Amino acid sequence: MKSFEELVSEAESRKFEGWDFTYLRGRLIQDPTPWDYQKIVSGLLPDADSLVDVGTGGGELLSSLHPLPTNTFALEGYHPNVSVAKRRLRPLKVDVIETSCDDNDKVPQRGALPFRDGSIGLVIDRHEAFVAYEVSRVLAPGGHFVTQQVGGSSYPELNEVLGQPGKESKWNLGEAMKQVERAGLAPVESYEAALGVWFSDIGAIVYHLKAVPWQVIGFSVKGYDCKLRELDSSIRKNGPFRVTLPLFLVHAKKPG
Repeated sequence: MKSFEELVSEAESRKFEGWDFTYLRGRLIQDPTPWDYQKIVSGLLPDADSLVDVGTGGGELLSSLHPLPTNTFALEGYHPNVSVAKRRLRPLKVDVIETSCDDNDKVPQRGALPFRDGSIGLVIDRHEAFVAYEVSRVLAPGGHFVTQQVGGSSYPELNEVLGQPGKESKWNLGEAMKQVERAGLAPVESYEAALGVWFSDIGAIVYHLKAVPWQVIGFSVKGYDCKLRELDSSIRKNGPFRVTLPLFLVHAKKPG
């Protein structure tokens, strides 16, 4: 294995854009989900005359779905990702719109979807906050909503080992189902799981913390040098560092 300095230097110099973690392929290993988000969405595409992807990132997942409905829109709230998504999705004739909403635990929730009432056949959302009432409003009667969400706090073991407790959150399948049902959507299927995730080296961890700055607010290699070196030593001695990722999926339908 490369030295601590080499791994960290490479991770810091590597550019991250969109929501593309291919740089960590083979170095960040995640248990498979008991469900297949992409398969569920793909199964609904043939009957959808319009599609909205909420939180498209760099358009990585959306661009892999085909054929897309003629009227397909991608929403993204993280400004640096918008230009990445436009480059990737322009050839597919997908309009990318910059917009975002509050976290799901905010009251009242804000984040209007820029579409007419009852105008969308399918709304999908992987790991982005949503406002259930807005999703219900824009869905056409009989339209579907599929979302995969990160529940509670992700990778809490990483925050613990760095001495930086993560944000407390009650966001889980039960709370999401309440929001969806209150908005008038009928559940079709739902799943929940706590997945194991393994980091094989300290460079993968630094790259993750750079790509996901809300994991450890104010993170810098210099500021966490001692903790990172301790974690590096532990990985070299004991093997990959294991963390937990709570995920859940909700598939609901608008009556009609």
